[in-house]
Amino acid sequence: MKYKYEKITGKIINCAYEVHNNLGYGFLEKVYENALLYELQKNQMKVEQQKPIEVYYDGQIVGEYFCDLLVENKVVVELKSVERIEKIHEVQVVNYLHATNKELGLLINFGKSVEVKRKYKKLNRHD
Repeated sequence: MKYKYEKITGKIINCAYEVHNNLGYGFLEKVYENALLYELQKNQMKVEQQKPIEVYYDGQIVGEYFCDLLVENKVVVELKSVERIEKIHEVQVVNYLHATNKELGLLINFGKSVEVKRKYKKLNRHD
């Protein structure tokens, strides 16, 4: 099966496994975020860390969040370091996709093993 941005996501996932193989599990998310940032940059990928994203409602800014990583200005990457990915984590990534107007997000959990979920922005008549 072909995925959108398959080359980019393949590199991101390979880098996540490299980080996990070297660090193991049990660190805070920030440690994995910094290590993944380093690994992606080492692999010549354009990465923005903690990119501020404004959230709008009816044309008004109602909040701001910070994207863990934005890779190649195409893929939103949200990192977790939890026992298992929960539905709320997946919903969070989809909301980030809508806020950034990006199509694809990766939810990567650095638990006992690396767990990756691809999330897509559902297009509607207003997009």
